[in-house]
Amino acid sequence: MRLASPQPPTEMQIGALGDIHGEFDTVHAIMQRHADIELWVCVGDVASNAGEYFSPQAPLYFIKGNNEEFDVLARAIHGDPPAPTLHYMPNGGPHVVGPWRVAALGGTFAPSWYNTSPAALPPSKGRKLTATSLKLGKSRDDKRRHFVRDEVVACKAMTNIDLLLTHEAPRPFYPAGRRIDAGKTVLNDVLASMKPRLHLFGHHHEFTDAVRQGVRSIGLDIVTKSYLLVDAGTFKTERLDT
Repeated sequence: MRLASPQPPTEMQIGALGDIHGEFDTVHAIMQRHADIELWVCVGDVASNAGEYFSPQAPLYFIKGNNEEFDVLARAIHGDPPAPTLHYMPNGGPHVVGPWRVAALGGTFAPSWYNTSPAALPPSKGRKLTATSLKLGKSRDDKRRHFVRDEVVACKAMTNIDLLLTHEAPRPFYPAGRRIDAGKTVLNDVLASMKPRLHLFGHHHEFTDAVRQGVRSIGLDIVTKSYLLVDAGTFKTERLDT
């Protein structure tokens, strides 16, 4: 049986941001607009194309996307965060964010790397100075961008989770109305086992609001389009245009 989480004051809200992709001025403007919001979460892809991070004015808790500076994230795991107010949550948990217990499953799904241990995912061999790599920020060969089976199994075993943050989408997900389902079944399996109170994801830069495996599952816009405010006790959400 799922134990109920302690209920925080209903007037408390926590902000939720989609992919940032280096749009740090936009995040600063959002946080200034909501100076009363003490905590924020993000579904990944925080870094700029140059691999830079920033120091938000309010604490921001984020998971990895697929276009990060993974050496920076590796240092953050060992106690060297990119900024005092920027808190990286590695896959697993539970992580404590205010009154919430948060589970993280950042990164993308790659079948060829899925059975690798997290520690064995190889880093980039070096930035490739092509138009494609400059757009992506990191060269595509950094396999630390993926999540793996061990992390999925650990998440499936977790209970009493308030918020699950993933970068990828669960199924069904048809970005921009396309016919190909871009969702990942393993995330549906996590939702079915974990039963968090709320699930947020990004990656596709498209707002969606659905129920999957009995869990409300919201895909967030890129931060330059919109963001969410979430009541910390009731989990009611308000979507605001940036």
